[in-house]
Amino acid sequence: MQSESGTTTVDGNRARRFLADYGPLVLAIFVAVAALIGIALVFLGDEELARQWLSRYGLLALFAILTLEGAMLLYFAPSEALVPAGITLLADSALDHVAIVLVAAAGATVGQWALFALAKRYGREFLLDKPWFRVSESSVRRFEGWFDRWGRVVIPVSNALLFTRGMLTVPAGFAEMDDVEFIALSALGSLLFQTWLAATWIYLGEYVTALF
Repeated sequence: MQSESGTTTVDGNRARRFLADYGPLVLAIFVAVAALIGIALVFLGDEELARQWLSRYGLLALFAILTLEGAMLLYFAPSEALVPAGITLLADSALDHVAIVLVAAAGATVGQWALFALAKRYGREFLLDKPWFRVSESSVRRFEGWFDRWGRVVIPVSNALLFTRGMLTVPAGFAEMDDVEFIALSALGSLLFQTWLAATWIYLGEYVTALF
């Protein structure tokens, strides 16, 4: 008969395995739902209360969401809409625009560094085995080829473009790139991306919103 301590150990191992496999995904869903509720309050609920919350916690929420996006945990969310949404909901001045861009770039960089660190420390099999890591092995190998061919410069370049953002994070980790160098290059690419995205929305957003 299995002892009570043995049962406790097995249950503890199962809990840790569940948290490792699904904890990041649960966190990402929770943050996304909370963000949607906050946005819904602006348009459907107590607008004044919602704007008070946005004023106090808006940048922090943006940072948290971009951190999850940088770690590839918000694959179900349109990441390109995050900064435009932030500008629409939070910005009243040019200084606000700058703050939103910087916070978004910082959040994306932190998230990418976290994923980079996991790839660097635990390797290919660890990541590909995790349910929350939704990039296929064939895609990982394809972007490893990019990294091998073009080197470190491909990190900021890919981060500054649609559809390839963050895809060099894992190959850089597998290559055991220096942490500080990765953070600098990742931040540069994310800053370029969020800047041109914000600029596009600032100049074109009024025409888009006018359509609705």
